[in-house]
Amino acid sequence: MKTVLSLFGILSLSLASTALAEDGFVQIFNGEDLTGWKVNKENPDSVSVKDGVMVVAGPRTHVFYDGAVGDHDFKNFEFKCKVKTTPGSNSGIYFHTEYQDSGWPDKGYEAQVNNTHKDPRKTASLYAVEDNHEAPVKDDEWFDYHIKVEGKRITLSINGKVIIDFTESDDNMGHLKKMPGRKLSSGTIAFQAHDPDSAAYYKDIYLKVND
Repeated sequence: MKTVLSLFGILSLSLASTALAEDGFVQIFNGEDLTGWKVNKENPDSVSVKDGVMVVAGPRTHVFYDGAVGDHDFKNFEFKCKVKTTPGSNSGIYFHTEYQDSGWPDKGYEAQVNNTHKDPRKTASLYAVEDNHEAPVKDDEWFDYHIKVEGKRITLSINGKVIIDFTESDDNMGHLKKMPGRKLSSGTIAFQAHDPDSAAYYKDIYLKVND
């Protein structure tokens, strides 16, 4: 029975990957190493690869997509991955960002990853811009994270459900006074290692550039 279930799981993953490829998505993490990704200099040991998963755990650092798809600088796009958190963990997915050696990324938005950390901004918050205060999923379970940018519109979806639907306008950009880089422009994707007590796991990472 276990063999049958394992084969079923492999077949399901294969069919899912084929469907994504047919829809224009490209896999941007090979599951073996960090080829196509660049870890900044702050705490590079906070990012590793194990059993097909990108592990982001430890003191603050960020790992930026630095590969060929879209020349790692894209405007309109869709991004999909599977994420798992551990209790009390905090992480994030930056987009329209760019590499920097240290610190919180100055450019771009952050899609929050946090189900039980003390920060009240939970998973699928468009961090400090349009926040979600109720975790849509549980720790220790894989979930689907989907980010889409089309023109001035950003949608963040978890397990197929839209949590945040935000469109930039003159009326809702007051955060720029404190965070001038938190706006749509173009750029890459980055994962965040938040603190020594946080661990997040990312796999099946796909990107479709619609520019």
